[in-house]
Amino acid sequence: MSAVSELIPPRAPPPSAKVPVTAARIAGIAVLILWGLLGIGLIMTVINGWDQTKFLRYGPRYLHGLWVTVSLVGLSVVLGAALSLPVAFARMSQNRVLNGIAYGYVYVFRSTPLLAQLFLIYYGLGSFRPELETVGLWWFFREAWYCGLLSFVLNTAAYQAEILRGAIQSVPRGQHEGAAALGLSPSIAFRKIVMPQALIVALRPYGNEIVLMMKGSAVVAIVTVFDLMGETRYAFSRTFDYQAYLWAAMFYLVMVEGLRQVWARLEKRLTRHLRR
Repeated sequence: MSAVSELIPPRAPPPSAKVPVTAARIAGIAVLILWGLLGIGLIMTVINGWDQTKFLRYGPRYLHGLWVTVSLVGLSVVLGAALSLPVAFARMSQNRVLNGIAYGYVYVFRSTPLLAQLFLIYYGLGSFRPELETVGLWWFFREAWYCGLLSFVLNTAAYQAEILRGAIQSVPRGQHEGAAALGLSPSIAFRKIVMPQALIVALRPYGNEIVLMMKGSAVVAIVTVFDLMGETRYAFSRTFDYQAYLWAAMFYLVMVEGLRQVWARLEKRLTRHLRR
């Protein structure tokens, strides 16, 4: 019995009950500390410089600007997603003409600043007023809001097309071959097998694109659109109080953080089958 016991290695001590601090937990704590510091700073600023007259006068304008920003970004993302589908398919097409046109479109709108694109649409196309009136499109291009919407749609569609193309091409070739072996048509295989997997891969880049659009939407204030930043500029021009931009920054922080939390929960929900 003693000889057998010598061959059996001693039992390892029980693992420690402590759970190692992960990077995600550290990041979460850092975000909470940041929000706490921002909250304390905002409270101290409000206490020291609170002006009820300014709040009652410009508060409704901030809410109106917030609605303009949210609606502009929301419509741009939805319409851009619809436009990105044919562009992504054209980028993957074997037809050189379609592929070249799609490549040129994506290259131009991803390689130039959004502000320059907005100016070219608002000021550039606006200089062709007689021609636009002839074809009945001047009602669209004379409004800064519509020009901002068009520039955002064209810009985000280029980025979303590349996100979608990369996600579709990341699906292993074996998925296509397995669907063909089961007798599924290419359209059904794409809709039922390839596209769901591609959307999971593209989920996080889509969230990043929406966040960038939310922050980049402030450029429309330059062309007289009274979004959140436009209303902030108006309030500052009347009061010369730096707190006007502080409140705008807090609104953007809340919007981005809320979107980040929603997107994280959505990603966790849709990828629950991938976790052990």
